[in-house]
Amino acid sequence: MATILLIDDEESVRSLFQVALERAGYRVLTAENGKHGLRLLEHQEVDLIFVDIFMPEMDGLELIPLLRKMRPASKIMAITGGSGRSNYLDMAKHLGADDTLMKPFSLQELLDAVSSQLK
Repeated sequence: MATILLIDDEESVRSLFQVALERAGYRVLTAENGKHGLRLLEHQEVDLIFVDIFMPEMDGLELIPLLRKMRPASKIMAITGGSGRSNYLDMAKHLGADDTLMKPFSLQELLDAVSSQLK
């Protein structure tokens, strides 16, 4: 069973994704910010990490290079919402994200992205 870490400051997003991904058969860990996500990775192996770009304390663009160093084998998906955010997603790829998703996206798009990254 693959393990997914979801780092997002929005409780509703974390809850929705966690339920959907667990129902699809994945083990899901959640963190409300980058610092918490990094602490979890000190003791957990994960296959895929979702990182929200805009978060307090440590944003996704700061976090992605740290994740890439700490867990080079883990896949990283950057996510963000709002208009004009595609530049941030391009930057996330440049910093080491394997792929990106623009919010809002459907649960099916989420599951398809996970399946694609975990092949």
